[in-house]
Amino acid sequence: MARIISVINQKGGTGKTTSVINVLSYLAALGKYVLLVDVDPQANATSGLGIEPRNVSLSLYHSLAGGLLPEEVVKKTGILGYDVIPSSSDLAGATIELVSAANREFKLYELLRRIRTNYDYILIDCPPSLGLLTINGLVAADEVIIPVQCEYFALEGLGQLLKTIELVQENLDSPIKIKGALLTMYDRRNRLARQVKKEVERNFPAYVFETVIPRCIRLAEAPGFGQTILQYDPRSRGARAYYQLAKEIIQLDKKK
Repeated sequence: MARIISVINQKGGTGKTTSVINVLSYLAALGKYVLLVDVDPQANATSGLGIEPRNVSLSLYHSLAGGLLPEEVVKKTGILGYDVIPSSSDLAGATIELVSAANREFKLYELLRRIRTNYDYILIDCPPSLGLLTINGLVAADEVIIPVQCEYFALEGLGQLLKTIELVQENLDSPIKIKGALLTMYDRRNRLARQVKKEVERNFPAYVFETVIPRCIRLAEAPGFGQTILQYDPRSRGARAYYQLAKEIIQLDKKK
């Protein structure tokens, strides 16, 4: 049965989608069968894997709001090891359409429970907000990974997000757990980045991954070619970091 992990941060520009698609590729390279669920109407994870959102005929929207079974909207990527439930701009309308629906926060939970036995991991790329789609992503998940950019407001944003997760746990009776905060865009030459890293590790010692994702231009370039960093430049510093992160995730799960 798949372990379902949401990757979430209400702030944009934290490396959230970059982390989802690259962890996905290395989990697959390490022998895991993985599904990516793109819950962001911007569809960056979908396009980052080489799928043009405008050409997607069936997306997550058609399951959440249209009633299609999740297996009907799963798209094969042509690459061994992972599939995608793509997003499209239509998904923005699902927020409005689901407002009056019964158990609206549990729609994604119900969909993924139908197919979780088909995969080792299901990764959910949540929108950079705390709206209904993100709440669905949290309720559906067993655990969350929180990318944290090494910048001045990182601690404040992380603290707010942890409080939101606590509210979901309490009010929606969700057993979701924190898998870890992931430090991204780290430049060891930058004193502020080093200070933020130290502060995050000091304030949230039980929640921080050992792997740190460096600032790397190759990671920024790869999505423009519809490729993961494993396909685009597997020898780059960014590629090595995501390989280490995928191994760390698997090791953490073996201990449970």
